[in-house]
Amino acid sequence: MTKAIKLLTALPPPQRERMMALAREVSFPEDTRIFEAGTTADRFWVIRSGAVSLDQRVNELQRVTVATLGAGDLLGWSWLFPPHEWDFGAEAFSQVRAYEFDAAAVLRLCEENPALGLTLVRCVAEILAHRLEATRVRLMEQPATRTRGVF
Repeated sequence: MTKAIKLLTALPPPQRERMMALAREVSFPEDTRIFEAGTTADRFWVIRSGAVSLDQRVNELQRVTVATLGAGDLLGWSWLFPPHEWDFGAEAFSQVRAYEFDAAAVLRLCEENPALGLTLVRCVAEILAHRLEATRVRLMEQPATRTRGVF
């Protein structure tokens, strides 16, 4: 499996400084819903401490955790891709401290500085590839279920 990268540490120092100029520190108490699938994705976070569960609604009453994120992890990428709506929900699993970034401000910065934009998109793509690979590994580790079908 590829090694997980952390967005802020993957950016070269000058680009990281430009990004951090847009950051604001936020916190979420344990059990706080941070966002819901299908709602507008207009920001993202880099977790400083604590844990966040990403979940997918299975039905009206049930959610399934698809990933748990911790310190240094990127929370949210839907802001980068149309239609700019969250694909998953997110909940603070514990007290969370994070850097919050306004998506519109980051996208403007990327337009003004194409090198930073390219580096940022490559970092997000690498993070997504790692998470996809980790999900694939988890699915392959699941015991096979037998189904009865009509033959």
